[in-house]
Amino acid sequence: MNEHFFQCPYCWEEISMLLDPSVNQTYVEDCEVCCNPIEVTVNFEDGELISFSAESIEQ
Repeated sequence: MNEHFFQCPYCWEEISMLLDPSVNQTYVEDCEVCCNPIEVTVNFEDGELISFSAESIEQ
């Protein structure tokens, strides 16, 4: 597991997530500070993080 730090798109606090380098995935996880849902997209190549996005899911 890799720890990755980023800013919440709602409250702008820095938070961290543990990422599994064996899978590329998109999922929704709540911010640990403000509890709003964040759509997380993670892509790894050869065990290295090549892209990460954390977006608000508001329409």
